[in-house]
Amino acid sequence: MDDAAGNLAANARRLREARGLSQQQMAQLAGIPRATWASLEVGGGNPTLAVLRRAAAALQVSIEELIGPPRTAARLFPAAQARVRRRGRAELRPLLPEAIAGLEISRLELAPAGHLNGIPHTPGTREYLFCEAGRIELVASGERWELGAGDVLVFRGDQRHGYRNLDAARPAVAISVVCFAPAP
Repeated sequence: MDDAAGNLAANARRLREARGLSQQQMAQLAGIPRATWASLEVGGGNPTLAVLRRAAAALQVSIEELIGPPRTAARLFPAAQARVRRRGRAELRPLLPEAIAGLEISRLELAPAGHLNGIPHTPGTREYLFCEAGRIELVASGERWELGAGDVLVFRGDQRHGYRNLDAARPAVAISVVCFAPAP
């Protein structure tokens, strides 16, 4: 079986099963005989372009996606490949390896007694800081908050702000969620 036929078989079966449909139901949606659909799922035969077009339309994917390499349901991103930013005595590690428009989620680790100056974002940006371990002080617009493990602080991310580990002996860890306001 060549790559295209194998890809077609795996994709047709995976996409049909993901929709919870039988081969008969899928064949009806595509307007093709059930035997033709079964043939697609085993990589047999030589489907015409019209059959591929109908199958792709019924599955709501492009023909390229139907015959291309199967997409896996999961993808591992090894820790060693993570992009880590170090600023002073702080380490920022994105928790999402793929960008999501308007959202940034990072793990912030502050060295003992370490601090980090935040960068003001676009007006209207909101930040959420979840203290996972240790004690963290956040200063924003002249106000101070102390967070312990499990505490969450919501604040405007469009102002000057900074983070400080209040413990001189142990690191502090937090999860930072930045919800960016759209640029004007």
